[in-house]
Amino acid sequence: MQTSDSQIAVLQKQSPKKNALLRSLLLLLMLGSSACFAADRYLIDPEHTFSYFEYNHWGLSKQRSRFDTTTGSIEIDQDTHSGSIDIEIDAASVSTGSDRFNQLMRSGDFFDAANYPKISFKSSSLHFEETRLTQVDGDLTIKGVTHPVTLEISNFNCRFMLAYGKQACGANGSAKILRSDYKLARYVPFISDAVTLHISVEAIKEYSKPAPD
Repeated sequence: MQTSDSQIAVLQKQSPKKNALLRSLLLLLMLGSSACFAADRYLIDPEHTFSYFEYNHWGLSKQRSRFDTTTGSIEIDQDTHSGSIDIEIDAASVSTGSDRFNQLMRSGDFFDAANYPKISFKSSSLHFEETRLTQVDGDLTIKGVTHPVTLEISNFNCRFMLAYGKQACGANGSAKILRSDYKLARYVPFISDAVTLHISVEAIKEYSKPAPD
């Protein structure tokens, strides 16, 4: 907010007391406009974020495996229903509970972690019901292949955390994909092509991002 020449002229004609009051009001308006924030930025807490996937194994059981390292950032404005989410998963951190299967999952038959070390998700739009995040549309990249996916969000919540001395937000997200879309089709159809991805995420507030002019 800028003070115009006409506003300055008016101030100059006022009594000193009124002049000081008007100047104070204008200063408050200027500070108020510059203090508006468009989004809060949060950093994903790897120690309290859990990424995993589940699939059908030979029609016998539902199997789950996880990734031990997930990082990223979240920017969110609950008032304007806008923001962005960037998530990176370390492909080599895949953990099945078996050393032999871990090596298989990291190999070229599956995630090929040596050549494609990161699995990433970048949001394109966020959907809210009132102030509650319910869906995130974005692009999922695995083994250099990118496709759009929608994360269904549940249990979205934000609160001040005494342990951190900062605001934190958390949620659970899930999405269904076909692994054959990402060059992960080994052993289909004996092991299901359909896979459900899950992420339980907590993120700690880093700062508030100023609104654009």
